[in-house]
Amino acid sequence: MRSFYHYALTYRGQKMPDDKSRLADWIFYDHDFPKQSADYDSISSYLEWNSPFANALTVFDELWEAYKMNNVE
Repeated sequence: MRSFYHYALTYRGQKMPDDKSRLADWIFYDHDFPKQSADYDSISSYLEWNSPFANALTVFDELWEAYKMNNVE
């Protein structure tokens, strides 16, 4: 299973940035983000302490649902 980090990067670099691409870009540039994790709790906890913008946790939850659907084993 690929990490959430690798999944999130698929949203980077949008010509018309939305919240998902903003979060993906932030994740890419944050050197402390748990890049190898596929664990909801560890990533959510990290974002609670280091949220890049007001609704980042809501956006993360949306991306997490899509991540789970695309990474069913």
